[in-house]
Amino acid sequence: MEIKKSEKANLENRKMFYRELGLIVALVVVLAAFEWKTTEKAESVIQEEVLAPIEVEEIPITTEAPPPPPEAPKIPQLSDMIEVVDDDIVVDTDLFVSLEDNADMGVEIMDYVAEVYEEEIVEEAIPFDFVEVRPTFNGKDAKTEFPKWVYSQLEYPDVARENGISGRVFIQFTVEKDGSVTNVKVLRGVDPSLDQEAIRVVSQSPKWKPGMQRDKPVKVTFSFPIVFQLRN
Repeated sequence: MEIKKSEKANLENRKMFYRELGLIVALVVVLAAFEWKTTEKAESVIQEEVLAPIEVEEIPITTEAPPPPPEAPKIPQLSDMIEVVDDDIVVDTDLFVSLEDNADMGVEIMDYVAEVYEEEIVEEAIPFDFVEVRPTFNGKDAKTEFPKWVYSQLEYPDVARENGISGRVFIQFTVEKDGSVTNVKVLRGVDPSLDQEAIRVVSQSPKWKPGMQRDKPVKVTFSFPIVFQLRN
């Protein structure tokens, strides 16, 4: 009897289908393997810290020796021998004092006369701008006339000229009651040579007409700058 095969049961008809299906499955598995991601787990590890041993320096304990006790006072030794000394001192037993007047015992009493010292009154000078009547120089205003006279008398020091020193020296002086000029000093200087020249000229000033305060002549202070300037 001949066995008949059914066309539907023949596996050869689906051979190509199963082969393609297997390739597709294999391809999907490979792609899934490439896309697969793994996460790393962070593990916390507690490490035991090993501390190095600390060397402790041992300091020996020292004790200060107590001071020696003070020496006991020496016991005085008594001597049985008593030395007898002759008494040659003469004592004056006449203690009576006479109460009668004795010229030799008198005390001279002098009259005390108090010395009277005259107190010197120091009169302070009045600033030029605060005096009632200002002093004048050569019969004119001192602020303009006196600087003119000073500049006509100045001589530029050679030392300052050679070193190229120039500047402004501020001078102050006092016009006395009789018109004379005193107490010439430098308030602000530039160089010793220039300062001394300014003092020299001002000290040789002629007499002024003194300032007046309450119709009485008074001392007046005057100050002004002296300019030293080199000309090329």
